[in-house]
Formats: sequence, C-alpha cells, structure tokens
Amino acid sequence: MVAPAALRVVRCGGGTIHGVRAVFSADSKYLLCASGDFVKMYSVATEETLRLMGGHADLVTGIQLNPHNHMQLYSSSLDGNIKLWDFMDGIPIKTFSVGSKLLALYALASSEDSVFVVIPKSGERDTFQLVSVKLTKTAGQDVEAKDLSVVLDGVGASPKHIAFGREGQYVASVKEANLQVYFFKQKQLNRFSVNTTKTKNRNSQFTCIACHPTEDCIATGHADGKIRLWRNFYHKKEYTFSTLHWHHDIVMDLAYSVEGTSLLSGGVESVLVLWHNESDCRKDFLPRLGSPIEYISMSSDGSLCCTLHKDNRITIINSNLRFSKSIQGLIKSIDVKTGLVVDPRTKALVLNGEPGHLQFYSLQSDQQLFSLDIVQRQYIHQAGLKQADLVKVAFSARGKWLATVEEREEATDPELQLKLWFYDEETQSFKLNTRVNTPHEDHITDMCFRDMGELEDDSPVLVTAGRDCVFKVWVIVEDTDPEAQQSVSWSCDFVGSYHNYQATNCCFSEDGSLLAVSFEEIVTVWDSVTWELKCTFCHPPGKIRSICFGRLTCSKYLIGATDHGFLCCWNLLTCALEWSAHLNVLVLQPDPLSEHIAAVSWLSKESSLFVFKPNEPRPVYIQRNLCKEKILLAAFVPRDEPEMTGSEKYLWLRSSQLFFLTDTQELLTLSARSLEERLTPSSKQLAIEESLPVTPFSLLLGKHRHQQSQEDTDLGKLVVHNKHEQDSPAVKELLHTPAHVLPSASFLCPIFINSLLISKENKSAEEVADEVEMESEKTDDDSDEEGDATEMEQEDATPMELLGEMTCKLSKSQERELRKLRKMDYSWISAF
Repeated sequence: MVAPAALRVVRCGGGTIHGVRAVFSADSKYLLCASGDFVKMYSVATEETLRLMGGHADLVTGIQLNPHNHMQLYSSSLDGNIKLWDFMDGIPIKTFSVGSKLLALYALASSEDSVFVVIPKSGERDTFQLVSVKLTKTAGQDVEAKDLSVVLDGVGASPKHIAFGREGQYVASVKEANLQVYFFKQKQLNRFSVNTTKTKNRNSQFTCIACHPTEDCIATGHADGKIRLWRNFYHKKEYTFSTLHWHHDIVMDLAYSVEGTSLLSGGVESVLVLWHNESDCRKDFLPRLGSPIEYISMSSDGSLCCTLHKDNRITIINSNLRFSKSIQGLIKSIDVKTGLVVDPRTKALVLNGEPGHLQFYSLQSDQQLFSLDIVQRQYIHQAGLKQADLVKVAFSARGKWLATVEEREEATDPELQLKLWFYDEETQSFKLNTRVNTPHEDHITDMCFRDMGELEDDSPVLVTAGRDCVFKVWVIVEDTDPEAQQSVSWSCDFVGSYHNYQATNCCFSEDGSLLAVSFEEIVTVWDSVTWELKCTFCHPPGKIRSICFGRLTCSKYLIGATDHGFLCCWNLLTCALEWSAHLNVLVLQPDPLSEHIAAVSWLSKESSLFVFKPNEPRPVYIQRNLCKEKILLAAFVPRDEPEMTGSEKYLWLRSSQLFFLTDTQELLTLSARSLEERLTPSSKQLAIEESLPVTPFSLLLGKHRHQQSQEDTDLGKLVVHNKHEQDSPAVKELLHTPAHVLPSASFLCPIFINSLLISKENKSAEEVADEVEMESEKTDDDSDEEGDATEMEQEDATPMELLGEMTCKLSKSQERELRKLRKMDYSWISAF
C-alpha cells in the first residue's frame, strides 16, 4: 500500500516578475523572467505560462541565455547557486555553488567558461563587487565554483547598474554620482562623476546604465530625468557627454536597439520613449502603459522589446513601437484593504489592483483576468496626495451583485461611497446600479450579503457595519422614477446599534435566518426577518477580530476570534460557550462547501495553520511553521472537481482549496502535488504552437480524426459515422499515383469532392453487424469476387432494399458472398 503524500506549501502565484530583466529566446517565441524563486517561461504568441522552473531556495536575481547554446539558460539566486537549464524541457542541467549571495548575473559570448556576478564584499556592509566566476566542466550535476576573480569594487547592487560594451571589451558601472569604466585588455580603470553640489537633493545621481553595442558610447540615466551619453571615456580628462531630457522624474532603465541606431528609456511616467540616432529632436512615444517601467529588454533579432512594470505586468512591444501583448500577474498593492474574496462566477481571487481598481486574478494561469474600475477617477502619481481608495468588496451568493466601498481620508471626516454593481449577462461585465454617498458617518469596517442560494434573486440583502456605532441593512426596491434607466435600486431598510459600541464585524448564517454583528467585545445575534436582537455573547475578554457561522451539520455554532488571543465557539441553541482555545488567530476562514474552518495564527514569528470543525475542539489538521512570512489573508476556492485524497486528515481539501496571501503579497497553497504537476496539459505541450490547422488536405495526408460510434438511445440503433472520405479508392489512387501520369486537375477535382460527400443511405444495425463480421474474414478467391461484382452491377436496387428480409432464406455460403459484395466500393463509377 502506497502511503499518502504529505501536504506541502506551494507558491502558486503572485511572485514579483519585475525584479529582474526579462530575456527573449533566440527565436523570439518565448519570454523568460524571474518570479520569486522560480523562472517562468511564457509564450509570446499566446501569453500562456509554458514552463515553471523551480530549484532555487531563495529569490532569483538574474537570468541570461547561454551565449554558446541558445537553448540553455543561466539563473542566479540569493541562495548562492548558478543553475544551467534546458528551458525548453524545464530540466536543470547543472548547479554551480558559488557560496555567496548572488545579486546580479551577466553572461558574455567572449567568455567561454565564465560568467560575471555581483556579490557582497566580505567584511564590509552594503559594499558589493563584480567578480568573474569560472564554471568548471567537472562531471556531475552539482559542482562547486569557487574560482572567483574581482573585476570591480564598489559597484551597485542592482542589475541595471552594470553594463558591458563592445562585445565585452569593457564594463561600466554606476553608483550614486560615480561612473567606473574598466577595460579588460588594457586592464585600465577610469572613474568619472557628475556634479551634485548645485542641488541639495542630489537628484543628478546615476540610476541606470546601457552600453552601445557597436560604438564606444555609454548611456546613463539619472534621478533628475536626464539621460547622458558619454564618449571618449578612454581618457580620464578629455571625455565628453551630451544630454537628452524628456522624463520629468527618475529614469528607471535604458536599452539600446540591436543595431544601436535607437535608444529606449522608461520611467515613472509609464511612457516608453524611443530616441532616434541619440538625438533630442527625434523621438517617439508609447504612452499609457499603466504603471512605472522597471526594466526594458530587447530580443536578439530586434523584432520585439518588452517592458516590466511595477504592477507586475509585462508588456510586449513591436519594433515599430506598437503594443503587441500584455502579461499581467498579481498586482501588488501597498495594502490589500479589500481582503481575499472569491468571485462565484469565475472562481477568481478578487482584491485591490491598480489604485481604485478591483483585479480578478486567475489561480490556474497565474494571470489577471480583467480589472474593474471602481473609483472611476484619474489617479495622480504624487507623494502625499490623498486620493480615493477601494477598501471593501463583497459578492452575492451567485455573483449577480457586487458591493464596493471607497473612501478618501480627510482632515475632519472621511469621504465615503457605497456602490452596488449589477452583472450584465449581455456585456459580461458589472454595471453600476446604485451609488450611496456617506452611507455611514465613519469608516465602514465590514459588509456581507445574505446567502440565500436559489432565493437570492428574490430578496437580496446587504449589511454594512461602521465605526459610527451602527450597522445598516440595505434592500433592493423598485425605482418609481419614470426617467430612471433601471427598474430597481438599493435603499436602507434598517439601522441597528448596541450600547453605542463600534460595529466591527458582520456575517449571516448559512440559511440567512440569523445575522451576527460584533460590537467591540460583544457579539450580537439578530433575526434577519424582524431585525430583533435574539442574544448576545461576551466571553472571554478582548475585542472581536473576526466571526463566522458554522455550516452544514455545524450550523448551530458561532465562531469568534479576539485580539487577546482567544478562539471561542458558542452554541446558538443553548446560548452558551461550547469551548475556547488560547490561540492568537489572525485569519479565520470557513469553507463554503464543508464544515471545516481554517484558523491561521502568528506566534514567535511563525505562521501556523489549524483546521477544525466547530463541533470538535480537537483540530483535524495542524501545520506549524507554514511559511517564513506573515500570513495576512486566506480564502477557500471551490474546486471544479473533488480532489481524491489518500488520507482522512486531508478530507478537508476535497471540495475546496485553501490559499494564503502573505505580507510580501505572495500566494501560497497547500497541495500534495508540486506546482509543475498542477500545470495544465496544454501548458506543457510546447508543440501545440507548431501544429497546423486541420484542412481537407491535411486529412488527405493522414491526419484523420477517428470517429467513434455511439448508441442512439431514442431509436435503439447504432449510428455509424461515414468514413467514406477516408477509405475511398479515388482518394487512395490520387495519393499513390505518380504525379507525371495523373490527369488534369479539372478531371480530378470532381472525384475528390465526391469522395468527401456523405452518403444519404442509412445502414441498419444488421448490416453494421455483417460488415464488422466481414472485416474478420479473408477473401477466398479474387476471381470469383470480380465475377460477382460484374453481376452486381446489372442487378436492380430493389432486391438490395429487401436484403434484410431475404437473409433468413439464404444459405450461409450465399450470405458470405453477399457480404463480400456489400463491402466493395463503386463510387468511382460516378466520375464517368
């Protein structure tokens, strides 16, 4: 008996894809980029994730194609290892252990057995070196690479602070206000600096660097938005530089075209600037790219370039500066105020995206499905400016209604708006139905829809809780205004409070009959029909951090977690405390499809997971030291198909899958399978892009689709698919006859077309059985067969129609002869 696989924490998305410069494959069909401790490979044509290469134990800091084998890839990591990959198969070929943190990686065609990396300088803090690492050709997959030679001292830690020029003849490095150029052949080091004494904020400092591929020219970007082009830097005093200026703020990255005829620059303006011939007068722009540009990469053939953005987006751009594709990962917000919410329609995670937007994130593809503009105001990128932000979101049970809350901090009172969105089936998008200005006098702390299942469309109810010490009930009403564009809208139906305490949390029971609202340290339970207070719970002390009802067989329980480190379970039938546990619960998340509830605690810088049923105080599953990061949010996502688990303690994962969001905004999940195993088969099949479309000619070449017979339940007969176009002698003759003896195309065309036509004759089940039996028999005599065929041509069709009735009167030998005749194909006669 095979033991069930243990659950393990798997990074399933959300990794930063803008931390390292991306790399195109040699044929520009694939794009490789670093994402956390993985290397991802995307299809440029379909934007699909094709490969996910994992093996590093820490953040990947650099990726480079092997200059001597373009089917291989080097990757470096903070774990001190350099890995060589066959990225088409996703297989690690060799691992070189350097033994020091690697912050950047560079590979040159002129260096056959070595690469360049940036490492911390031993004994000195915040000081880094550029060193050359000799990659030994020792047999074995794991080898040591300790042969290091220092090239430059005092370099920057970012990969964009170092560039190699003129096919590796020299290397240039920038840090703060200093530029270093080292010439390998002459072993000469020249240093230059920019004058920062005139500006108090030192905004002339270097931010990035790029070297011309064929000329002795270095382009540097600066914090004041200027680009300087350095020439004649072989001389320490006779150097010159010219200035290009368009960016109003820091220049984030620079990249030359393959020929060096143009220069690309990007910054916080979200605009890609193309400078022609390094001239300030000739430049083109690609604006509105969405967010600040972090990195710019060029393909080796110059046909494509890509920009990596701060919002975890990759934009692929044609050489003529036209937008081509966009790959959007999980947008990392400063603070995920909306929490993790699951869209009932798409099963996508919904959370804060771009400022004022909701992002719908697909867990299967690790990409954004779409973004919904909630605030509908232009966001201004200016530090210290207070702007409207999205803080709360909730879906109805079947995803028909969406409620959002946006607020803007003011000196006196916050500006609040509650919006109700209706899902339009025709446009397949949400449309604004109702806008409520100042729904509460203070911040809204929580909101939820009444989950009524099939009855949701008849009586939708929304509850909001606020710091103004009240909760409000919103119901849908008919709009009596004849000029209104919609027939229904939302209105406040009830306002509840409890001893002037702040309302902090709210949730409905599974059947929607009860509403629980927490007021600081007290939990109140209300009747959702009459809105009468039924009972209150207050034990043990501490403000209520989160509450939820049990489900299915545990629906009589109410669970609450306090900020004093207690997890409590109350019995709604006896109105008493059932049990309590001393546990500092940060996240309390019920599974919508089972009785299980997940609680995530934080203690001694360690996140732990406890899965339990309310009717059993003993947890059904415990996972300590879940991850090094602090888990802030969690969500159960229903599975498309139930998962087969090999152990009873993993049954809680059968219907839903649990996802976590850490403080570094990475998505984690628990799975018995690795992420590579969880990729869809289509993602693993790279050859699908090379497949040809199915055409009649491809069918002639043998790419036939096998049609399977199926039972006709209404008539009780077998439906036989016609395979005449595959077995026709006319088609076989066309393919096997030498081309120089074939007749004209006008003569062959009608024969080919007729061979594709489906016959109108419907064969009976008896005839089908006879043909199946006939296939297993061998022909006895070819000469007899030809003679019978001549006779058959002269017979009338009427006896053939009555063949089913005549079969019982014939002998076995006669039946055998008739089966032979039926199998013969006479379609060639139609051509004459």
